[in-house]
Amino acid sequence: QVVDEAARLYRQAADQGDACAQRLLAICYSKGQGVPRDDKEAARYFRLAADQSDVNSQFKLGLLRAGGDGVPQYLAESARYFRLSADQGDVNAQLQLGVLLRFDYDGVPRNLAEAARYLRLAADQGDTTAQYFLGLAHLKGLGVPADASEAARLFRLAADHQVPEAQFELGRMLCEGYADVPADKRAGARLVAQAAQRAAETDDEEMRDEALELLRSYADEPEVVAVCCIGCGAHHRRMTKCSKCHTARFCSSECIKRMWPTHRPSCQRWQAEQAATDSPSNYLNE
Repeated sequence: QVVDEAARLYRQAADQGDACAQRLLAICYSKGQGVPRDDKEAARYFRLAADQSDVNSQFKLGLLRAGGDGVPQYLAESARYFRLSADQGDVNAQLQLGVLLRFDYDGVPRNLAEAARYLRLAADQGDTTAQYFLGLAHLKGLGVPADASEAARLFRLAADHQVPEAQFELGRMLCEGYADVPADKRAGARLVAQAAQRAAETDDEEMRDEALELLRSYADEPEVVAVCCIGCGAHHRRMTKCSKCHTARFCSSECIKRMWPTHRPSCQRWQAEQAATDSPSNYLNE
């Protein structure tokens, strides 16, 4: 009853031209609170408020236009409303417009410089997804000068907030090493492992598999296999060392068995190196 009364009062104020009430009534229609759910009515009231420069309604209408919810899908119109909202400082609109402009859509031509500009605005407001996409732009020189150190800085900001894509990219950079980003395979492997674990928690199988594939490509690197399980990306302190090479760590016997074909060549090489180091002749020659 309270919700019904709120919707009634919103309608009274909305029909008198109050932009805030129009936005609130639109939300009621979009969620079916106090009124029957009606995407078309939601879009109509969002438009009334957006045309009065209501920043949140401009963003919402941009989303509706992008998804075709209650209105025909029209990306050019979506971009226009995102821009109106973004230029008033709405961080969500800045992100959406920045991502939209990275690609070439019908009615929305690709504009990498503008994409980077809006992503920078959102990133500077602390949006972690914008920080990740802007990091990609700097890494690849898309709309901004290529700058590996700036890319790493932005990836770090997002990675610190558990964005798996940023953890993966920063981890990959540290594993490979760049001119302005010295290689640190242990730190890189730990980040990639975190990306794999976080992706598994959010059911992002594509991201998880990409992260695990990268870890396994370093299966012959002691700095990598000593800090995380290449089977699943686990990186806790209770992992068990391989009983043969005493170098690689695994989280469980299941991962050891599953990853043995991948681990075996390195395991055998490390065993041979250790045997040669421990040979009595080495001590006689000292």
